[in-house]
Amino acid sequence: MDTLIVAGPHWGAAGGIAPIFPIIWGLLWVGFIALAVLSWRRGWWGPRRAPAQAASPTASAEQILAERYARGEMTDDEYFERMSVLRGGSS
Repeated sequence: MDTLIVAGPHWGAAGGIAPIFPIIWGLLWVGFIALAVLSWRRGWWGPRRAPAQAASPTASAEQILAERYARGEMTDDEYFERMSVLRGGSS
């Protein structure tokens, strides 16, 4: 019985560093969860997202016209006429 009293709180080989192990396990789980969230957000894991749809063939021309119109390089009539031509309508 005296042997159990003497060896009581010091069982095992860890000795004085035993309180560190729960901290290490906690950090390990935090790391796993962070990795899972990161991989989910970047698309490495989880449902696959549909690829972005291709823009219309005239999207860049429409963007250029919109920028020129915003800078005041063309009037309202010119802008709407050129946009209707790009979209296939009659001028």
